[in-house]
Amino acid sequence: MTLQSRGRKQQTPSMISRFPDLFKFRGVVSPRNHRFFHHRHPPPTPTPTMSDLRPPEHQVAGHRASASKLGPVVDGSGLFYKPLQAGDRGEHEVAFYEAFSTHPAVPPRIRDTFFPRFHGTRLLPTEARPGEPHPHLVLDDLLAGLEAPSVADIKIGAITWPPSSPEPYVAKCLAKDRGTTSVLLGFRVSGVRVVAPGGAVWSPERPELKALDTAGVRRVLRRYVSSVSGEGVDCALAAAVYGGEGGVLSQLLELKAWFEEQTLFHFYSASILLGYDANAVSSTGVGGGVRVKLVDFAHVAEGDGVIDHNFLGGLCSLIKFISDIVSETPEKPATGP
Repeated sequence: MTLQSRGRKQQTPSMISRFPDLFKFRGVVSPRNHRFFHHRHPPPTPTPTMSDLRPPEHQVAGHRASASKLGPVVDGSGLFYKPLQAGDRGEHEVAFYEAFSTHPAVPPRIRDTFFPRFHGTRLLPTEARPGEPHPHLVLDDLLAGLEAPSVADIKIGAITWPPSSPEPYVAKCLAKDRGTTSVLLGFRVSGVRVVAPGGAVWSPERPELKALDTAGVRRVLRRYVSSVSGEGVDCALAAAVYGGEGGVLSQLLELKAWFEEQTLFHFYSASILLGYDANAVSSTGVGGGVRVKLVDFAHVAEGDGVIDHNFLGGLCSLIKFISDIVSETPEKPATGP
């Protein structure tokens, strides 16, 4: 049974209805109708209460949970709860996780290494809507276990809207893509947070990131692997974080190899999340739990046997930027403060 077969009045084509073959309805909870809620993959822990939940301390992009807005929360036990988006986008993202997590053509190595583990959906209390539980995706907290996470959120693709999107939405996305580096470079930096030795945090405001040009993007990617405070750039952590076995570059190249072959999905408006433990890297001079993950799948489309050139092009562009930083940086170990 598809999402359109639940007795809802037919509307303009939605993300789900455009892809009926891949994204089958499997008990997805709708933000507009909680009667259909159930767990397909029930999380192993009891449903958390309001006192158990808090906004992620290291969130760098997206809406932050507050009394006026829904946003992601974590429970401190390794789980990340993302509220389903309005309209069909939330349903579509759940449907993607359902399809992706069980698809036999997705290599287990790719699924386990580069994507959040999906634990199903839950109705949770929220500060923004007291007394009205809201459906959430339940995922692994991708930064759990990192003592001092340095994080970057990079939206991939020169085109960030899926096919057959309504014209007003296309116009909105196109204006944003043209106003940032998405069209020019095939990616844009949506958020970044760098922890320096001693605990100082560098995290530029979103308007500053939106205004970045090519030189600015290069500077931010260099600053992400620098060990100095403030606006300083020394790239002292580049070899440990970007380079070497298990570094960002090697992981991105592995991801690229999959995107050069996979034709199942087209990942519009998805992001690559980079993370590492700044304390571990600074003290040991080697990679501190470097993580490369794909996130945000509300606009994924079926691949229909065609390579996702939009995502692949942006990924190759990002790889070139990071490869250049690695090649120009002396391979000396990082040292602690």
